[in-house]
Amino acid sequence: MTSKENVKVCDNGHTYVKKSDCPTCPVCEKQRKPDSGFLSMISSPARRALENNGITTLEELAEFSEKEILAFHGMGPSSIPKLRKALGEKGLGFRGER
Repeated sequence: MTSKENVKVCDNGHTYVKKSDCPTCPVCEKQRKPDSGFLSMISSPARRALENNGITTLEELAEFSEKEILAFHGMGPSSIPKLRKALGEKGLGFRGER
């Protein structure tokens, strides 16, 4: 272990190592990840970015433009094609694309 790594213990008692100050426990995050739906198709940081902005349904997602979604902390460009596909399967799109 280098000096840049920090051993942490989450509120649920899981021990994990992080190189950053990020408080997110990877064990808890894995347990929180949905088994199905559009939120299951994207990375945990991207999922948290949507959830932290009140987006948990495709209808809520469709109220935002792609540019607005990309501005969320934790959202990366690799998630956009997955989100666009999920929206398209429901006949929806990002705001400004419909």
